[in-house]
Amino acid sequence: MAHEHDRRERAVTPEQWDARYAERDQVWSGAPNGTLVAELDGRATGRALDVGCGEGADAIWLAGRGWQVTATDISAVALDRAGRAALAAEVEVDWRLADIADGAPEPGGFDLVTTHYPALRLTDDAAAIRGLLDAVAPGGTLLVVGHAPSQEAADHGWDPEGWVQPEDVAQHLTDGWVVETLETRPRPGTPATSHHSHDVVLRARRSA
Repeated sequence: MAHEHDRRERAVTPEQWDARYAERDQVWSGAPNGTLVAELDGRATGRALDVGCGEGADAIWLAGRGWQVTATDISAVALDRAGRAALAAEVEVDWRLADIADGAPEPGGFDLVTTHYPALRLTDDAAAIRGLLDAVAPGGTLLVVGHAPSQEAADHGWDPEGWVQPEDVAQHLTDGWVVETLETRPRPGTPATSHHSHDVVLRARRSA
C-alpha cells in the first residue's frame, strides 16, 4: 500500500488514502513488485488475494498469469484506478473496498495471500495479521514483503514502528504453518544505492 511516509505522515484512514491518490494521476510505478515476480513466476496458479493492492499492478500481473485474483484496498480512488488499469491490460480482477483488519474476505479461501510493503497497523489484537492468516486456504501460501530496516531508509522518513512487518506475522504462525523463507535479500531490479534496496521476505505454507 505504501512506500515512503513515516508514521506521523503516512495515510491511515480511507479518506487520507483517497486524498493521497488524488494528488497525482499515478502514485506507484505501474510495474509489479520485483519480489512478487521472483517468488511466483512460473508457479502453479489458483485463487489469490492481494491485500493493499493500491493501483493494482501486482493483482494485474497475477491475473495475467492465470491466477483468479481478489484484490483489496481501503482507498476507493486507488481501486477505481486499478480497475481501469485491469481493463487496459484485458484481465479480470475482483476489486473490493475492504480492510483486512476487519477480517478475511473469504476465510480459508485463497491459495495465495500476498501483501507488499503494507500500511497495516500493528495493534494489540493483531487484527490485520489475523486477517491475513485466516484468508489462506489449507496448503496455501502466505507471502509478506516489507522494507528491510536501514539507516538509509530511516534518513528518508520510513519508520517501521507501529506497522505490521514480516517478522511480526511470523511470530503469529502456529504449528499449522511451515516457514519456507524469512530472510532479508536485495530487491530485484533496484539499485544498491536506493534507500529501499532490500526486502524482508516471509513465505509460509499452511498445512493441508
